Amino acid sequence: MATVFSVQADSPEECERELARLCEVLGLVPSLRPCRSVGTDRWMARAAAPRAGLVAECAPAPSGAVPAGRVR
Repeated sequence: MATVFSVQADSPEECERELARLCEVLGLVPSLRPCRSVGTDRWMARAAAPRAGLVAECAPAPSGAVPAGRVR
């Protein structure tokens, strides 16, 4: 199993922005787009190291969110 990195933030925009930054700095690929974290009222996203044959299956980014890999 690959190592997975997580981001938690107070808004979906902040979460998406930090996910993009994490992916850019560490060469990761998004594996979970920002979603509401159960019980914390925060937003969570995940990224993992790219593997041969790995295809990230993520839900569409929230309206107005920054696409993964891009920083505003």
